[in-house]
Amino acid sequence: MKYTYYPGCSLERNAGAYHSSTLAVAGPLGMEFQEVDDWNCCGATEFIAVDKMQAYALAARNLSLAEKQSNGNGATMVAPCSACFLNLSKCDAYLVKDAPLAEKVNRALAAGGLHYTPGSVRTRHLLEAMVTDVGFEGVAAQVKRPLYNLKVAPYYGCLIVRPGFLDKFDDEEYPTSLDKLMRTLGANVVDFPMKAHCCGGHMTQISEEVALGLIYRLLKNAADYGADVITTICPMCQLNLDAYQEHVNRYFGTHFKIPILYFTQLMGLAFDMDPLALGFGKEFIDAAPALAKIGVEPPPKPKRERPSKEALPMPMMPEEE
Repeated sequence: MKYTYYPGCSLERNAGAYHSSTLAVAGPLGMEFQEVDDWNCCGATEFIAVDKMQAYALAARNLSLAEKQSNGNGATMVAPCSACFLNLSKCDAYLVKDAPLAEKVNRALAAGGLHYTPGSVRTRHLLEAMVTDVGFEGVAAQVKRPLYNLKVAPYYGCLIVRPGFLDKFDDEEYPTSLDKLMRTLGANVVDFPMKAHCCGGHMTQISEEVALGLIYRLLKNAADYGADVITTICPMCQLNLDAYQEHVNRYFGTHFKIPILYFTQLMGLAFDMDPLALGFGKEFIDAAPALAKIGVEPPPKPKRERPSKEALPMPMMPEEE
């Protein structure tokens, strides 16, 4: 099964574990990825609120590159990031329906020698491609170290199952595809009623009270149901629940220590792959206690290097006035 692959910005940096684990498990599943040449940022979730035309042109450039790579024969593009999946698929859907918008976007693309034919590229989320094309039986065939003793809370986030312009592959309020995938790996899937609730997105840069409140309710819900780990399909969700978990503990006086892992990392462990190759050791919340339950020893955490003066600063919580 061949796919055009769009990693997106997050997987090139803070979500590197998602990138490496995705590529690691794709091979055994028979998924062959060809990365989009010279891809650019999808626009994240904010740019469309700043300039609609430029936002669609930015996303459409990736679609045009994917179309070009397919030699005009149509392409199926896989995006592991939920925000990238949403932006790219939404852009295509809107260009199909809005001819004047498509004309303006193509005028912008023409400046770079590109053109996009609306409807020629289908963007799919990695989870959907795996459960639909590979199937649970195909995944089960690769399981060598079942995750029998691991209690997993599957977290979908708010983006992947809700776009109204796409064919539904799962229930938007109570999805189950990730649950079924985790059970296929042998994991003990706990009930997680807030599995499709928002993590807050970039609210961490706007309001500390609101952001930490949104993250807290997710962590508490998973903890109340006894989860050892939360597994996610979205870099933003992983970042918020992992990097800001200690902020939540200080703010609410809690003691959460729940590792936030990508679903592809757990797949790799079940396939008996090297934890280092799956990106373990880079998470903020130590995964060692959870992994010990399935007899896996994670690699030592790498020493964090001081950022250079040229590097962008780490996003911090806004100061309350």
